[in-house]
Amino acid sequence: MARADKAAAVAEVVDTFNASNGAVLTEYRGLSVAELQQLRRSLGENADYAVVKNTLALIAAREAGFEGLDDLLTGPTAIAFIKGDVVEAAKGLRDFAKANPALVIKGGFLDGNVLDAAEVAKLADLESREVLLAKVAGALTATLAQALYVFNALPSKTAQLAAALEAKAANDPSILAGGAGAPAAAEETPVAEEAPAADDATESADA
Repeated sequence: MARADKAAAVAEVVDTFNASNGAVLTEYRGLSVAELQQLRRSLGENADYAVVKNTLALIAAREAGFEGLDDLLTGPTAIAFIKGDVVEAAKGLRDFAKANPALVIKGGFLDGNVLDAAEVAKLADLESREVLLAKVAGALTATLAQALYVFNALPSKTAQLAAALEAKAANDPSILAGGAGAPAAAEETPVAEEAPAADDATESADA
């Protein structure tokens, strides 16, 4: 490959790395052209699946800031450059590999970290973004419905409380005045008899 062609090819792979949310490296040896086309169709808009020379991929990965891929770039390599949902792309590759054992997932790269084959498999076991969003939406809907039920129940509860208070006040009017019932009658204090005046006492003594 001429130097100019090589530089252009590396630049193209660098741009692809930079535009991707992640990448999964595979060995495709043994897959037919028809099977490779089927794999590309199965990935849909989630990933671009391209056969890349290891030397070019290694140079491009380093220029794009993707380090640590040296051990994965051995043997015939095809890279799934993930543009959409990373989990969905990993699921698609895993499912295709189960049906077509010639496809071997070697590892990948995500969020600045190199992934081995086992970690890519764990990624494929996660729930997709769509499923998670659906669960969040469902939880929010349930919370809003519960809040709406509480707000609707408040007038009914208030009316029930008012009716109970009115019924109790009919038997004990003092409740409405804040009392606990009719006050007890105060006991009368006996009045002591007045002592006879001094003049009266003197007249008694003279008699």
